[in-house]
Amino acid sequence: MSTLLRSDSNASFLRAARAGNLDKVVEYLKGGIDINTCNQNGLNALHLAAKEGHVGLVQELLGRGSSVDSATKKGNTALHIASLAGQAEVVKVLVKEGANINAQSQNGFTPLYMAAQENHIDVVKYLLENGANQSTATEDGFTPLAVALQQGHNQAVAILLENDTKGKVRLPALHIAARKDDTKSAALLLQNDHNADVQSKMMVNRTTESGFTPLHIAAHYGNVNVATLLLNRGAAVDFTIDAKTRVSVSVLSISYHFGFLYSLSWHLKYQSQNISNDGLTPLHCAARSGHDQVVELLLERGAPLLARTKNGLSPLHMAAQGDHVECVKHLLQHKAPVDDVTLDYLTALHVAAHCGHYRVTKLLLDKRANPNARALVNLLILLSSFPPTRNHKINSKHLYIESE
Repeated sequence: MSTLLRSDSNASFLRAARAGNLDKVVEYLKGGIDINTCNQNGLNALHLAAKEGHVGLVQELLGRGSSVDSATKKGNTALHIASLAGQAEVVKVLVKEGANINAQSQNGFTPLYMAAQENHIDVVKYLLENGANQSTATEDGFTPLAVALQQGHNQAVAILLENDTKGKVRLPALHIAARKDDTKSAALLLQNDHNADVQSKMMVNRTTESGFTPLHIAAHYGNVNVATLLLNRGAAVDFTIDAKTRVSVSVLSISYHFGFLYSLSWHLKYQSQNISNDGLTPLHCAARSGHDQVVELLLERGAPLLARTKNGLSPLHMAAQGDHVECVKHLLQHKAPVDDVTLDYLTALHVAAHCGHYRVTKLLLDKRANPNARALVNLLILLSSFPPTRNHKINSKHLYIESE
């Protein structure tokens, strides 16, 4: 067959696929046409049939060996194309045949992103139900939620938000964006706080039922990008958990058993505790989780170094407990008092030594922390819980540490 005739046959084959002419397509295939024949943009028969919603033809082509994940020159698969076109039945067939539900095109678009962009609700729901990852962003940083917000597709936004919180503590949209470090969505939410479908009164300092602001969430997860955005939009760097809430983000509990310090326990839970942590700031959250970049950012923006929870815990105590050396350094460089105490007169050195954190203990001592500080429990710093190693010696008289 001449090149010209072959070219004409290929074009006719693709036109038949676009038109959904099953008999004609099968006739061409039986005549020797390559099932993977594509046009100048890389679209093959499966792509064209998927775009137009020809379910029967899609099934026929897949049954005859067409690759379910074959891609165009831009990296779009048949699932991308069907999702963009809102062809829900084709989407179902492709997914059932093993299509990669999270495939990304050259620019990072996923099928879910395309469906959200066009507000194809049925497709969005189906993809989410079958494992689509709504956190995947394009190369420009846009998630499916961000593009739905940008396009004003309130139904798609509501579905994406509902799916993201399924089985979890319900969070407002801006808090979700803060948790994911999704700056695009966060920026759009702050521009569209009047939108009822993304929850009304979407303000930068809005709190959850537990009292957390978006900045608390960003700080806890170490999301410096969205934290910067929130601060630039007016987030209160000194916002504290309201006195009416009883959220135990970090509980320091001390009990005794036969005269010994029995437990030093820290919990990250969204539930009530006997000991309240009212007064928790974003800096506490960042320090407790060891996110030194966020700690530095908050300090540069004026976060209160001396902020305390109701139990007297400072950010320095929390950083010391977690063995977060860089966070401790930042706090001390910004003049956090090295011997700051809780209501029970526990210093950061008490906490670090009890937990066996050599590096933080040494750092605190280098900064002249008092090794003889006494808590209300009337015990010196617990040397027994800070055992020496072969290369580190501890002098019980002065708690002197040397490295060989």
